[in-house]
Amino acid sequence: MVGLILVSIGISQPANLSASEAAGGELADDWTAVARAISDRMADLRATQMDVAAKARISLTTLRELQHNVNPRRRRPQTLAALSEALGWPPGYLAATLHGGEARPYADERHDPLLGSLSSIERELGELRQRVDRIERQLAGEAE
Repeated sequence: MVGLILVSIGISQPANLSASEAAGGELADDWTAVARAISDRMADLRATQMDVAAKARISLTTLRELQHNVNPRRRRPQTLAALSEALGWPPGYLAATLHGGEARPYADERHDPLLGSLSSIERELGELRQRVDRIERQLAGEAE
């Protein structure tokens, strides 16, 4: 509405507003990102729809709609929170994904066991690279 009024009186859209904001709207919810997150997580966990729906205490139909982005519509925050928790995420994970925020599986990633394992693997890989480099230098020196 604001954007239409501004344009109608000869003022272009303010530079610091997006087209959506200038039009008085909010950024669209990204239900596709939510669907992708749910599907990817279920595949990672090798969880069935029935298992996840039961754990989240939501209907199988609701889970299917969310997972396949069928009938995107406003959902109760409790639904997304319960589904997030059923998938092993913090309660606000899917809501953050929906609103385009940077959803993190853990509020403090230092407590994420997977990231801790990755750090350990990266450290060991660095040490192995150094060993290989030393061996290659030794072999190159012997070849001369």
